Amino acid sequence: MSTLEGTTAVVTGASSGIGEATARALAGQGARVALLARRRDRLEALAGELGERAAVYEVDVTDDDAVATVIAGVARDLGGIDILVNNAGYGSMNPAAESDLAEWRRMVEVNVNGVLGTTHAALEHLAAAAKGPRGVADVVTISSVAGRKVAFPGANVYAATKHAVGAFSEALRQELGARHVRVGLVEPGLVRSELTEGNGAAQDAEQSQELGLMEPEDIADAVVHMVTRPRRAAVNEMLVRPTEQAR
Repeated sequence: MSTLEGTTAVVTGASSGIGEATARALAGQGARVALLARRRDRLEALAGELGERAAVYEVDVTDDDAVATVIAGVARDLGGIDILVNNAGYGSMNPAAESDLAEWRRMVEVNVNGVLGTTHAALEHLAAAAKGPRGVADVVTISSVAGRKVAFPGANVYAATKHAVGAFSEALRQELGARHVRVGLVEPGLVRSELTEGNGAAQDAEQSQELGLMEPEDIADAVVHMVTRPRRAAVNEMLVRPTEQAR
């Protein structure tokens, strides 16, 4: 039997990058996967590949009411929620004086409020799942190395949002351990994705370093490692950087 056979995982931002790779990896371990994102066409294409293990839910994580409705629907349709992966994210990195205030607010809405709303909607479903045969449930949030330190100018609000979800995850860990809900934070360095390619980081890394860029599957592996530990063990934080990334 596969490691996650009989479980249901919710992955936000599942339409590309780390979210798509994570959905594939969890399905490969036997989980049923609820694919959440705004771009239905991409979700449906992925679901077509994953087959009966995948279900599509079009939603914007910044819409609290819509998220609550979708999470309730996942629990109803798929028989509960054992794993939540908060992956949806948005980034814009410019010097503060040159930044658009709307971009800052968008980062807070997606990277912080999106995590809060989705997690809040899923918590009681996760706690209920932890009482089942597996004996544990998991919340994993994809953060960033920028959630540990501000490594370069221009990271400003993006780094602030990632520091915020780190603090939130630690608070959840302290609260939920007694309910057998594990809380994990994955902090990637440079990964090939729409975010890094949009900011030019992917191209810069490839030009300057042989091992300067990771693939989304590298981070998906970290998520799978977290959620497949024995119920007695919780991997609460994992920093994963390219071999040659200095900061």
